[in-house]
This record gives sequence, structure tokens and C-alpha cells, in this order.
Amino acid sequence: MAADMSKNRLRWDLKPEDIKTRTDELIKQSKAVYDGVGAVKKEDVSYENVILALANNDCESSVARNVLDFPQHTSADKAVREASTEADKKLSDFDVEMSMRQDVFDNLVAIQDKKDVVDKMKPEAKRYLEKLIKYGRRNGLHLPKDVQDKVKALKKRASDIAIDFNKNLNDENTILEFAEDELAGVPDDFLKRLERNEGGKCKVSLKYPDYFPTMKKCRMPETRRKMETAFNSRCIEENSKIMEELVEIRQKLADLLGYPTHAAYILELRMAKDPDTVATFLKDLALKLRVLQDDELKTFLEYKKEECEKYGLPFENKINYWDMRYYMTMAEEKRYSIDHNKLKEYFPLEVVTKGLLEIYQELLGLKFEEIQKPAVWHEDVTMFSVTDKATSEFMGWFYLDLFPREGKFGHAACFGLQPGCLLSTGDRQMAIAAMVANFTKPTSDAPSLLTHDEVETYFHEFGHVMHDILGQTDLAHFSGTRVERDFVEAPSQMLENWCWEAESLRRMSSHYKDGTPIPDEMIEKLVKARNANAGLFNLRQIMLGTFDQTIHTRAKADTRSIYAKVSDEILRIPATPGTNMCASFGHLADGYDAQYYGYLWSEVYCMDMFYSRFKKEGIMSPKVGQDYRKYILQPGGSIDAMDMLKNFLGREPQQESFLLSKGLKV
Repeated sequence: MAADMSKNRLRWDLKPEDIKTRTDELIKQSKAVYDGVGAVKKEDVSYENVILALANNDCESSVARNVLDFPQHTSADKAVREASTEADKKLSDFDVEMSMRQDVFDNLVAIQDKKDVVDKMKPEAKRYLEKLIKYGRRNGLHLPKDVQDKVKALKKRASDIAIDFNKNLNDENTILEFAEDELAGVPDDFLKRLERNEGGKCKVSLKYPDYFPTMKKCRMPETRRKMETAFNSRCIEENSKIMEELVEIRQKLADLLGYPTHAAYILELRMAKDPDTVATFLKDLALKLRVLQDDELKTFLEYKKEECEKYGLPFENKINYWDMRYYMTMAEEKRYSIDHNKLKEYFPLEVVTKGLLEIYQELLGLKFEEIQKPAVWHEDVTMFSVTDKATSEFMGWFYLDLFPREGKFGHAACFGLQPGCLLSTGDRQMAIAAMVANFTKPTSDAPSLLTHDEVETYFHEFGHVMHDILGQTDLAHFSGTRVERDFVEAPSQMLENWCWEAESLRRMSSHYKDGTPIPDEMIEKLVKARNANAGLFNLRQIMLGTFDQTIHTRAKADTRSIYAKVSDEILRIPATPGTNMCASFGHLADGYDAQYYGYLWSEVYCMDMFYSRFKKEGIMSPKVGQDYRKYILQPGGSIDAMDMLKNFLGREPQQESFLLSKGLKV
């Protein structure tokens, strides 16, 4: 079945004034729905005039909203980005207003009390009703009006400043300048593509394609120190203040709503349930990893001493933040004979993209087709349709926006743009998602070559894209990736495993010059090196998760000193004086507050899924792929994640595969 472009309700040609006008229109339309639901007399409430009315509004308003607030992350036009940011603030304030509607909440409770109505509802609709009532109570709608007003004001303030936090990061454009000899050790292709100033010095930005090659390969400690200091000082003044105000606001809200801490408030709705469970999980894992970390740091110090003697540099008997990635890379190269510069020659972007898309199509029983001359927000963006291979049923579209540009979102992420759900007509709305990344852009004389880390990132984020598109829920509220936050990473993390399997690596690699396949010996070395630096890598994740829990279990937080303390205690590497990584820790302003632990928590499930099914039955097994699609991706958030896991695994999840994947003995 050919893709019917009329089912794509998105558009990317709005001017700043259009965004402003449409924002006001959307608020007016959506408010009319809430007014209508709130005005129903208690004795007249029904599934149609309350539940369905709100669900239809979710579907309609989410698409209209994404057209307005997504451009802040991707538009090349600064005026459009600013208008989009303002739209996001206005719509977020409106969301707070609507979430505090006492009349709507009372009518939801009235429906719940009507057993005859509830009994006729589908399980997904019942779940929706239960969630909306729970959200209402968590917003304080069972509390006195004066308390509700305080909650509303605090939520609006938190929303506005969180948007500012991320806008500051997107707008950040620091450039450092170095002579070529100050960049000794970096790859030649990287050095060649850097712009020069009038004096011939290289201009190096803090964007990922510049930052990571410098930190991993530049052998000049002073250059790395300057880069790391600048990187972890991005937006330091404005964003440190914002994060510390967010911490205060979040705790004030927890106090008003009767929770001991913000973390306790957040975790109530997560798989982990409470802060004690998270703290125990992180501490236990840290203890297990300590033996690996001790060995790694000892090795790094030996390498550092050798380097200092070789190049006549002073040796201080410690590893600094600006040393960490450099010696991690060196350890991989020395211990496992991996040459990352040579390796990336086998990962040209177009080859990786072709192989990745083929693997996903085969594994999940899909067919992707590139749309020619699509309507997109930038010339770099490509667009594909997705259909089911067996039935030819049309499933949706995805966009790929893979290269950096000024003002663009600086990390890699998937944005759900049109939820897959039922429209008010009963027809299915097609899902649309965008993957946004910052890989090196190819030029006329240099291809885009991905590091293996970037290949893994590509697989991970595209996993989220598939989750968004293959979810088959009735309601927008549960579409795609709208699952528990400490499970949402698991489906994507599981798919990262294909980046460590010889069969799949061969399918997405070939030498950029002559197309020769990646040598078997190189694949073997890469696979063996999977647990290189596992101690430090995972303790860094534990440190970030612990930092997040620490600031969200107190009334005020000096983020700089808390970060320095947890870094010393857990990572055993001192934070660089004058920096504050927290000022660029976008997750904590963007919905991951008190939930960063979820990256490691969900790995327990992803490794269990991979080793128990795919590794046993075949990594390209269509049967396991279909089960994965049916039991993990298709339900969206319409059932609990634990039930999805049991359905796919045929048993309760276990931790053994996770621990083995970290190089730990079980």
C-alpha cells in the first residue's frame, strides 16, 4: 500500500508569526474541549462526553503542538527557533492550567463511580481513566484551592525555566582555537576538515564531532584540559542557577503534595517505585564494578607515566577528567589492539545507514522506502515510509536529521511527532518520528566516517523510532515510547547488541575507499573489547544517577559541590575546578529528573531479552523479531512494562545476563 501523504499532518514552513497565531488557536481549541468536559453534569457523565472527548483532544493537540514546538530544536532560522521556544512555554503553561481543572477531575471521578460505564470500557480506556485520576491527585486536586494555586504557579515556573535551560544549550556556540601542534595525535581527516582563523589556527567547537575526537586522541594534555574545562562550563552561570531553582521548586511541590522528596514523588509511577530501591540498585552495582575500576585506573596511570616520560611532560600521579577519554581510548587500542581511526574507515555513514535500515526491516518484518523531495525543515533531512512486509499495511514515516548545524539540538534523540492512535473518526492516525543526531557531515573530498560509538548511538536512537512507529494503541496517551521512564530505554538498548555481533557488523560496514569488507580479525578484536573500561564507563553512569538522586532528595542543592563530591567518591576522578557539568546535564531539565538511573535499570531488562531470546534463537530470527514487535513494541504504554517483559520472556526478568554483560562474575 503506497504511503498517503495526506495522513502526514505535519508541516515545516511556518513563519514566526504563524507559530504565534497557531499557538493561540491551539490553546483556544483545546480549552473548549476541557470546558465542555468540565461542564457536563455529574449525573450525565459518560465514556463519550468525558473519556473519549479528552482522548480525541490528546490526539489532535499533540500533532498541532509538535508542529509548533519541535522547530526550536531543529530550525536553521533563529527567529523560528525563538518563536517555537515561546510557543513551548505558552503551551506548557496551558498544560499546567488544564492539568489543574477541578471540574474535569471531578467528572473523571464521577465516571469511575459509574460501574456500568466502566465495565463496558476497553482495558486501555480503563487504564487511561485510572491514570488521569492518579495524575489529578498527584497535582493536588484533592487539596484546598489555595494549595492548588501554589502548585500551579510552581509548575508553570518550573516548566518555563526548564525550556530556557535547553534553549541556552542549543544556542551555545563556543569556539576554541589551537595551532596544529597543539592538536597532535588527532586523526588527519578530523584536522583537515577544521576551519582556520586568519592566523591559521584551527577552530574547534564543543559540538560532539569536534569534542570527542579531540578528547579521545589529542596527546597534548593542556589542549584536552582547555577543551574539557570549556565543555563542562557550557552555560555555567545561567544554567547552574536554573537547575538549582528547579531543585527548590520540585521539593516545594513535593512538600505541598505530601511526598517526602521529589524523587519519592517521581518514582511512585516508575518500575523502581521508591528512592531506597534506586539507591540500593546503584550502590550494589557500584560495589561489584569497583574491582574493574581499580584495575582500569591503575592501567591509566601507567600509560600516563609512560607518556609523560616519552614527551617530557610533568607527571602528576592522578587521572583528571580531561585524561579519562584519552586513556580509555588508549586502553582499548593497547589491550585489544583496536585502532579506532582504522576502524571508522569501515563505517562510512551511507553504508551504516543502508545496513542498519536493512537489519531493522528484516528483523521486524518491515519495508522502508525513501520519499523523494519530501517537505522537510532542512535540506539535510531525509524521510522514509514504513510498511508491514507481510500484509503491506502502511505503518508511518520517519525522518533522519543527522548532521550538526548552528542552533540545533546538540545530542542524539528521537522525537515522536505524530502519535499512532485512533482518530475521532475511528481511523488510525499514522505514527511519525524523527531521529536527530550530530554525526560528522560529509564534504566533497571527505566522507562521513562514524566511530563505533556513533554506530551504537545510531542503532539506539533508531530503536526509539521503531518503538514510536510500531506501537498500535487506541489512545495517543499510550502511543509508542510512552511507557514507564525506567523502561523506555530498554527496547533501544537491546538493539545496541547488534553493533557487537559479527553477522550484523558485516552487514553495515565496508571500507570507504574500495568497499572491501571489514576484516574478521578486526571484528573479533572489537567484540572482545566490548567490556573494555566497563568499570569506569558504568561507574560514570552510576555517578550521574547518584548525583540526580542526591539533588532530588533535598530542599536545596549546591550542584557544583555535590557533583564534585559524588565524582570523587564514585568515579574517583576529581571534577575540574571552575566547571559544573550539571549546567549542561540536559536530561535533568528535560523529563529525566530523579530518573537518570533508568539507563542502567533498563539494561537489566534489555540484556535479559537479548540473551534469553535473540542470542539463543538467532539474532536475525524473524520469529523472535515478530515476538519482540508484538510483545514489547506494539503495546506502547497500554500495559505495564513488567507484563510486556513476562509476555516476551515467558517468565519473570532476571539480572544474570546484565551482570555478565558488564564483565562481572555471577
